[in-house]
Amino acid sequence: MLITSIGCRTCGVRSRYQSGNVEEVEKYDNVKKHVIVMPPTKGMLVLVKKCNSSAVIVFALLFSLFLLSQIKLSSISKIFAEISTTSNQGPLIASHAKSIWASPISCDRSHDLYDICSINGPTVLDPKASTFYVMDPTNPIPLLEKVRPYPQKNSTFKIINRVKTVTLTSGPPCMVQHKAPALVFSVGGFTLNFFHTFIDVFIPLFITLNSIAPDDPDFVFAIVDYQDWLINRYADLFRNFSKHPIVNLDNDTNAHCFPSATVGLISHGFMNIDPNLIPNSKTAFHFHSLLYETYCHHHSSSPIPTTLKPKRPRLVIMSRSGGGGRVILNQSELKRAAEEEDFEVIEFEPSAKTSMSFACELISSSHAMLGVHGAALTYSVFLRPGSVLVQVVGLGLEEVAELCFARVAKDMELEYMEYKIDVEESSLVDRYGKDDGMVKDHPKALDFQNDTAVEVYLYQQNVILDLARFREYLKRAYEKGQKAKIAMLKES
Repeated sequence: MLITSIGCRTCGVRSRYQSGNVEEVEKYDNVKKHVIVMPPTKGMLVLVKKCNSSAVIVFALLFSLFLLSQIKLSSISKIFAEISTTSNQGPLIASHAKSIWASPISCDRSHDLYDICSINGPTVLDPKASTFYVMDPTNPIPLLEKVRPYPQKNSTFKIINRVKTVTLTSGPPCMVQHKAPALVFSVGGFTLNFFHTFIDVFIPLFITLNSIAPDDPDFVFAIVDYQDWLINRYADLFRNFSKHPIVNLDNDTNAHCFPSATVGLISHGFMNIDPNLIPNSKTAFHFHSLLYETYCHHHSSSPIPTTLKPKRPRLVIMSRSGGGGRVILNQSELKRAAEEEDFEVIEFEPSAKTSMSFACELISSSHAMLGVHGAALTYSVFLRPGSVLVQVVGLGLEEVAELCFARVAKDMELEYMEYKIDVEESSLVDRYGKDDGMVKDHPKALDFQNDTAVEVYLYQQNVILDLARFREYLKRAYEKGQKAKIAMLKES
């Protein structure tokens, strides 16, 4: 077998011609290598001679004429067109099988917080196996993807391991036909906590619907780690997101057919909605409007302990009790000081049984909210634009306070105020002493992987407010609250 190689440094193309085999043209650059496979030229035979031989030069000219007579002009054009396409678009796989078959299952696993997968075509859902099957697959390559549809995929907490994994593959016929596509997600994980219900379910759900179908977000929700209490408590909000009945993947035994499916939710981080990452540029303000529309136009069965139109600016103090820490130990004195500043004061300690409509009506009709950093401040999503949120920040909680509530408050157009306590205002002084490292050298950023730090700064720490210092914050909050009251009266 005789082979010759003709090189060209200028264009970076090397051709190799081999008798009785396929002709290969390889294009090289500094980054990638692309291969285009072309049909062999019949009867090709090339002799190797020394480069300075005149006989080789004559032979090369004769051979070139012969080659041109054997290859059609259209074939040459096609070769150069493919080379050009390759250089512009990236690697071109020579196998036609791979270029023809576009996989109906695609996954994006590039994000720190979440994975999201889609079946881009008709699919069958088998709830018993938590598995989606591609209907009538034409791809000869076996398809299999697994995804845990909860937006904290890299969390090291063991509770995340309880979140069910959903499988996407190819398989059987269906029993229930749906016209709308499926959106699959989990309501397990940390959702016993009110804050996590929003950052792990409802805010990611809002982002996902406005990202994958911004013009017509019509989906059937298929939920894993189904919890009756959560579905019932937030039934109105789920109905406002989707008009279709929810499919419970934990106990449904029917195979469901969908035109397509998406598994997983998109997250922008804690209490964050980034309009730059959403096609229709929706913001936290739009999310607030959705909540207001869902819950604040229904009359709650629980009586609100004061009129919906208070004569004075109303301040809601978010109370904490029990062994969860971050309790305001002099709250009765705080209430009296706020009333002296002419606030109407309501103390509100929500629980898992608190009606969402009651909470929305109370808070949306108030003009200011005050509380120590904690899950209860999530209820600030019901405050109307221009209202005041005062977050009391304990030792070691500066960064998490900004991450969880400060940013979203500004995005919802609230008047955000932050009161960082002094060391003397922390109960940790009594427990450890003022000169102890836990107090004197407290971190600004709480390490949630450090169980000791979490226990100390979140669960052991309570607050005794310096009311002489804090009264200045109450005065400013009252001024802003008065403006919010006037604006709300004009609006109504």
